[in-house]
Amino acid sequence: MLTSRVLQDARTFFENRGTLGLEGTAMINKGKGLELVIPRQNARRDAFGSVNVEVPRAGQMDLALALGPDELYVARIHSHPGNAFHSPADDANPVITFEGGISIVVPYFGLGLRRGLDACAVYRFCDGSWDELMAGPDRDRWIVAEESS
Repeated sequence: MLTSRVLQDARTFFENRGTLGLEGTAMINKGKGLELVIPRQNARRDAFGSVNVEVPRAGQMDLALALGPDELYVARIHSHPGNAFHSPADDANPVITFEGGISIVVPYFGLGLRRGLDACAVYRFCDGSWDELMAGPDRDRWIVAEESS
């Protein structure tokens, strides 16, 4: 279950990046609770408007150091400038390619999270590939956002 705090932290980060026309990426750590971990990253926008984000070695170290004993990343969450979908670059990203790993794509530079998790694309790594989990009961078996009070 994703907490409203984790989703709000992600929304704030992605919207801040989006004001610069940039994507962002983060991981969700399942330790004593759920925590959004934002590594150092290099986001780029080229002259044609294409965007990408890279986590350099320093950011990889941020991710490694954020994990405590017996903790793991259960999901990657990142933003896209338009619609939410898994790009070929997302499919090839090895950061969370373990059986059952979750990848969440937030549309419109993070603005999609204003409508909650159902506005996002959610994928689960299964049998060597990413399968999209459409919003609804089947997705809720794997990931659900807690209700805000």
